[in-house]
Amino acid sequence: MDTKDLLKKVRKIEIKSRGLSNQIFSGEYQSAFKGRGMAFSEVREYQVGDEIRTIDWNVTARFNHPYVKVFDEEREMTVMLIVDVSGSKNFGTQVQLKQELATELCAVLSFSAIQNNDKVGVLFFSDKVEKFIPPKKGRSHILMIIRELINFQPQNKGTNVAEGLRYFTSAIKKRCTAFLISDFMSGPFENELKIANRKHDLVALRLYDIHEEEIPNLGLIPIKDEETGQVEWINTADKDVRIAFKAAALERNDKLEEQFRKSGVDFTKIGTHESYIKPLMTLFKKREARR
Repeated sequence: MDTKDLLKKVRKIEIKSRGLSNQIFSGEYQSAFKGRGMAFSEVREYQVGDEIRTIDWNVTARFNHPYVKVFDEEREMTVMLIVDVSGSKNFGTQVQLKQELATELCAVLSFSAIQNNDKVGVLFFSDKVEKFIPPKKGRSHILMIIRELINFQPQNKGTNVAEGLRYFTSAIKKRCTAFLISDFMSGPFENELKIANRKHDLVALRLYDIHEEEIPNLGLIPIKDEETGQVEWINTADKDVRIAFKAAALERNDKLEEQFRKSGVDFTKIGTHESYIKPLMTLFKKREARR
């Protein structure tokens, strides 16, 4: 894509995503995510009703009287976008490709974040870490991220969610909110998911295409794996083949969602055939209701 076309596309995404952030997402984002981090403010004497876990034992021992630590909500937060850029990002049989969906999601989340004075960083991964953009504030930083999302060419095509999570956990020391955006067609990553979510506030956004879960009767067709390049011919006219394909997809999705639940990770799924507004709003409101 030449520079002129790239800038046009960036501008188009900026206009749409900033509009959505201003009109819909910014307030919901703040309600759902702000205040998760707490900053130390002061020490004061213990009062009836204070939580025992807030007692500062060092100060208590010094003055021979119980004292507690007081925390304030942090006004500034870091948001990390952990984005799957493997070969399957180029798949999409409906309104858009997964890559286009991921780009818009990242743009909306980024503009919502900077409106709340938060920093935004990005980690691209395939079956290895492809690129890390450290968290920063500002519109120009967000536009650079969008350019990268549109135009980035990964070196590898496979998917290794565990590798992306390992790098993220070691690279970002301070607690942050992170959106893990992928189709999650990867090897095992349950341990890395648990570790990342203990240290940070992790949210999973699963991107999918309906034809990855259910294939129509199209006769004998070639199906290409975007990550391996392997082509397999499938007889979609065979009802048993279609039923088995759907059953395998449902089982895979159920296992994935159970993994998120066990790890304590909030999640939603967003299809290439639909608007992402409703799934995101539902996720935000669910989190807000818990607080």
